[in-house]
Amino acid sequence: MAADPDFVAHVTDLFAGLGPITRGRLFSGVSLYVEGDVMFAMISASDRVWMKSDAGTEAAFRAAGSEPFSFHRADGEQVVTSLMSLPETALDDPDEALHWARLALEPARAAAVRKRQRKARKARSG
Repeated sequence: MAADPDFVAHVTDLFAGLGPITRGRLFSGVSLYVEGDVMFAMISASDRVWMKSDAGTEAAFRAAGSEPFSFHRADGEQVVTSLMSLPETALDDPDEALHWARLALEPARAAAVRKRQRKARKARSG
């Protein structure tokens, strides 16, 4: 099952204040990017929005009622990611949605830098 295209369009519109947003595939959902390769959010197949987070932003997300995205590997191990659910109230409030998107940008940019560095190391060694 894939994310509902109308819901994806709605969420993309909510975050439009960040600038141009591109989309990609992630799991069975959609990843949202700014600045080329900075993935700041994901929309799951169940039409839930997940925002990039880190140790510095997780408390704010949790205080708003957010929970971490997790999944089970084939071996049964549960994996908890650095994505936190977008507070439900933000789905109807563009200003609130943009607040959470801006909060997700710093951890998303840091993750993009780490990913670029891994790719560069791999390219040098390969």
